[in-house]
Order: sequence, then structure tokens, then C-alpha cells
Amino acid sequence: MAKSTGKRFTKTEKSWIMYDWANSVYATNILAVIFPIYFGSVCQANGADNLVLWSLGTSVSTFVVAILAPVLGALADHKGHKMRLFAAFLAAGVVFTLASALFSDYRMLLVGYVVSHIGFSGSCLFYDSFLTDVTTSERMDRVSSWGYAMGYIGGSTIPFILSIIILLVMGMDNLLAFKLVIVLTSLWWAVFSIPFLRNVRQVHYIEAKKSLVRSTLSNLLHTAKDIFSQKHIFLFILAYFFYIDGVGTIISVSTSYGSKLGLDNISMILALLMTQLVAVPFSILFGRLAGRLGALKLLRIAVAIYFCITLVGFYMGFHIESHPGDPNALNLSLALFWCMAFLVGTVQGGIQAISRSHFGKLIPAERSNEYFGFFDIFGKFAAVIGPLLVALFTQLTGRDSVGVISLAILFLVGFVLLAVGQRKASPHN
Repeated sequence: MAKSTGKRFTKTEKSWIMYDWANSVYATNILAVIFPIYFGSVCQANGADNLVLWSLGTSVSTFVVAILAPVLGALADHKGHKMRLFAAFLAAGVVFTLASALFSDYRMLLVGYVVSHIGFSGSCLFYDSFLTDVTTSERMDRVSSWGYAMGYIGGSTIPFILSIIILLVMGMDNLLAFKLVIVLTSLWWAVFSIPFLRNVRQVHYIEAKKSLVRSTLSNLLHTAKDIFSQKHIFLFILAYFFYIDGVGTIISVSTSYGSKLGLDNISMILALLMTQLVAVPFSILFGRLAGRLGALKLLRIAVAIYFCITLVGFYMGFHIESHPGDPNALNLSLALFWCMAFLVGTVQGGIQAISRSHFGKLIPAERSNEYFGFFDIFGKFAAVIGPLLVALFTQLTGRDSVGVISLAILFLVGFVLLAVGQRKASPHN
């Protein structure tokens, strides 16, 4: 496969970028905004705590993928396996998302969410590792950043606006409207995944010199040793473990958090739409700045902004909890929610894109899935801890704001580890 060294993207690079366009609809409609509102309303109608159940469901799904990621990664690096595994997880994600439109019981909705989340996360693991197959090291920051940018333009914004129109026309209390949004999400994800399935191929791979099982386990052990022996890689993954925990938790619980505080659903949806729009130029900007400032320095800036976001989120919730029923408190908190949504938009795509491309440049291309499997397990175990912290501190204190402020610690630790890791990295990082 020819890899471009010019400014234009190759067909393969475009097809890889298109999967961000395809799967981002799930991240927006199911993980972040529409489905949490739907799930929350169903839970509240049945006397169930939606924030706790949602957090636990997110933890279960991410835990399963975290356990499977290294083994699947080692298996996928063998010739011919990466695309097969990608397609299997993609199919599971799409089918169980679509199945969620058939149920109205909150327990069945939770099951559909957990399995579809596993499919989504698993497909993203293989998608990320394909970055080393579709482009060169010099172009990784740009390709990765454009992936997130196109995800926000297409996968997030266009179907998100269509979803808002459906809900506004049919009514926010109409369960059929939410079911139609789920169907739209499934179809969008499936249709726009076709270019990736047709045009992306595994270029770098290893041959099994013994049985596939023995080769997989042997390579898995070898990669684990390499990661722990290379301090700059290990410190980066460790930092990623902490800061991506906070990023993922903010994405997954922000709408449920706002709903419990009594913020207006329409206003929250519009604020989160602004997040998608702001994220487009800032994701591209991150790709350009990475070459000038260095990936690790740019990531520290993004982590510092996220630290500020948790402080805003805490104050927003604490203010409402301290003034229950006060319309002025609600108005101030809604304004803070808009402020928080804007800040998230400036860094949400960039921090993920540069983390992905920076790691891709650190690892051997022919073992990218193994390395990304460990990269993923650190990220997924972090995603287990974050929602559990929110659920635990909320339960112990009776204040949702206390659960949110716990995330500030994760960003602080991630920032320190990035600073230490930069001293261990080579000058071009």
C-alpha cells in the first residue's frame, strides 16, 4: 500500500478517518447525550437510580474490554486477524445498539448498553492500531487529529442535529422518538463503516512460527516486558491511565449529572452540540501544534484545562445542592454547564488524537495491536475506576458534586507523570 508524503490524504487514510465519522455517532448519542437521558427517564419512572446504574454499566463494559484487550491485540497482530476481529466487534456494537430500540425495561436497556459498549470499545481498539498500517510516522499526528475532527463534524454533529430535530418534533417525553434516534445511530454507524471495511488492510503483521495460541501468548509476554523496560513508554501509558480516566468519565456521566441536578434537557443538549462544533477546529489545531510544541507538552496543557473543567463542574453542582429549588442557582449552573461544555470542546478531541498518534510513533508497527492492547487496557481499567469513584462518593456523601471533584486528582497525577515522562523521552517528543 502506498503511503503519501504529500499534503493530500490517500484513499486508505481517508477510509481510516471515515470510521471516526461512523462511530462517533455512538459516542455522542449513546454514551454522552441522548441515550443517557432516555435511560434516566425510564429509570426514574421505575424508582431506579440512573447515575449509579449508568456508572456501574459503564464500568462492567470497560472492564470486559480491558481484560480482553491485550490477548486480542496479540492475536490481531498475526496475519489476517486484525480486520476479522474489528468486524466482529463492529457487528456486536451495531446489533446490540439496534436491539436497544426494541425494549423499554431499564434492565434490558442496561444490558443492551453494556454489550454495545463492549462492541464499540473493541472496534476502537483495532481501529486505533490500524493507524500504523494506513500512514507514516510523520503523518500520524495529522491523520489522527483529522480522524477526531471528522468524527465531530459528521458522526457527532450531523446525526446529533437530526436526533435533536426528531426529539423536538415528536416531544422529549415520547419514548418512540428516542427509539428512532437509536435506530438512526445504528444505521449511521453501520453504513459509514463500509469504506473502512473495503479499503483498509493490515500491512504490518507477524507470522506465527508455532501454533497460533502459543505464538499469541509468547508475543503477549514479550510485549509486556518491553513496555515495562522502556521507561518513556511505561510512564506515558501510566500518565494516560490517569488522565484518560477523567476524560472518559466526564464524557459518560456529564448528561446524567446535569439531569440529576435538574438542568433543562434541551439546554444541555444544545450545550453539548456546541462541544462538538468547537471540537472540530481545535482537533485540527492540536494536530498542527503537536509538531511545534511537542506532543507531551501539548498533552500537559490539555490535562491542565481538564483539571479546571472538574473545578467548574464541582462548583456548578455544589451551588445547586446548596440552594435547592432556587431558580437563580439553576440559571447560574446552566451557564456554568455551557462554560464547561465549551472548555471540553477545546481539548476533548485533541487530547485523544495526540495520545493515539504519539503512542503510535513510540511502538514497532508490526506489533501495533499488541502495544495498543496494553494501551487500551490501561485506558479501560481507568474507565472502570472513574465511574466507580463518582458512584461511590455520590453514595457516601449524598452529593453528586463530590463525585465530580474526585476526578481532579486523576488529572493532577496524569499531569505530573507526563512531566516526568518528557524528561525520559527523546528530544523530538
